[in-house]
Amino acid sequence: MRREGDSRESEMMNTTRISIGLALLVSLVIWGLRPDPTGTHYGLWSLLPSVVTIGICFLTRNVLLALLLGVATGGLVSGQLNIIDAFLVPSLGSEKYAQILLVYLWALGGLLGLWNRNGGARHFAETLATRLVKSRISAKVFAWSMGVFFHQGGTISTVLAGTTVKPVADKHGVAHEELAYIVDSTASPVATLIPFNVWPVYVAGLITIAPLSTIVPNEEVAIGLFLAAIPFNFYAMFAVSMTFLFAIDRLPLFGTPMKSVVQRIQVSGELDAPNANPMAAKELTASQVPQGYQPSVLDFLVPIGVLLGFCIIPIVLGKSPLVFEGFGMAVMAACLTSVLRGMSIQTAFEAMVTGIKGVTIGALVLGLAVTLADVSESLGTAEFVIDIAAGVLSGMPYILPSVLLLICMIVAFSIGSSWGTYAVVFPIALPLAWAVAPEMTYLLLCFGAILGGAVFGDQCSPVSDTTILSALACGSDLMDHVNTQLPLALIAATLAGITYLVVSLLVL
Repeated sequence: MRREGDSRESEMMNTTRISIGLALLVSLVIWGLRPDPTGTHYGLWSLLPSVVTIGICFLTRNVLLALLLGVATGGLVSGQLNIIDAFLVPSLGSEKYAQILLVYLWALGGLLGLWNRNGGARHFAETLATRLVKSRISAKVFAWSMGVFFHQGGTISTVLAGTTVKPVADKHGVAHEELAYIVDSTASPVATLIPFNVWPVYVAGLITIAPLSTIVPNEEVAIGLFLAAIPFNFYAMFAVSMTFLFAIDRLPLFGTPMKSVVQRIQVSGELDAPNANPMAAKELTASQVPQGYQPSVLDFLVPIGVLLGFCIIPIVLGKSPLVFEGFGMAVMAACLTSVLRGMSIQTAFEAMVTGIKGVTIGALVLGLAVTLADVSESLGTAEFVIDIAAGVLSGMPYILPSVLLLICMIVAFSIGSSWGTYAVVFPIALPLAWAVAPEMTYLLLCFGAILGGAVFGDQCSPVSDTTILSALACGSDLMDHVNTQLPLALIAATLAGITYLVVSLLVL
């Protein structure tokens, strides 16, 4: 046994040495062969950082590593070996990243930490469940409603919706695969349709780049473009609508694996397949409420009301939503509500710090994503893609939205991250779309296709955090969840692709 372990360790060390050696060799080749810029770009070399990023994502499924190596490759191509001074410091010190960091890391993390400590979100859902859920169908509809209500997307929606709905869903005979599908399909897809969250802010930071400066000059206009693209996010619409039909038992399942799940639960009442290995959800269901503190619906409704108020009221008045102010005031409202209801100030601040720690990795991804977008801009990646593709697509521009949908589906499924996909695709695809057909509706079609395609991959990939957490929170076997959800999501994606093609033909 010891010899076998030593042999494996030696093999891993050799593989590591070979990988490092190949990386150094490739770096030397890039450095030696790098060209001088031709006009506004470096020719084919302008694509190298994006290609490296996508390739590493496919090989390792590690978004952080892929983004970092993409930035380093950009430094080699441009002759900037000091990528910290050339790219990281300017990007991480920019106003747009400061805004993203403020909302995502501090405000959102602090809010989640407070909800975990005061139990407000979970108490709210459980209170509603006791009054509204009376049957298997109403339990599924309740799960769908909670996914829509917790519209922050990703891990937030899956954890809050899954852990609060699971007890009542189990009671009324909802299979764990069914529940995981509903929770997962109402996480990221809903977050791109109900934009009162950090998604518009993140995407806005990726598209305020030079090739689009004439139509996207600043963050405010970029967020407005996100909002305008919502009606063109066809995949998210089909995914959420199909999930609702599934909840009310009106979705044709044909011969999909989910059909067998429904038949099993109706015949035997078994919540899991006989050979399933359900994921435990103890880490997510364990209460962190301090002794003596009684959770209330106010702990949830007050901060969420403040957040929605700052986002919705300006839109009603014809102005842009106050996303940054809304998140900041929501955290303050959550903290103040908890303290006024008996929680100590120290406990409240500890809760916020704990929540901030929990989203630190996300903040790192955001920083490198913004940096990669700046690298692509400095190399003229978008300009080069436009030069080589505009002529080809000018003859059949109507296929571009469907093609972008497919590309984002593949990339996001491979890396398990919609935001990582956005970082690679948005800075290139939008300038290309505008060059092919400088028409706003066409641009919004391409925008919506990117949003939806990346969400598909994030929702369905077995290496995605939302997929894993959906199975975990709902007590489902991970691969059972993937295998039952994927065919239904592919149907939604196919319908979306056809819709993009038809609408593009009508617009152009």
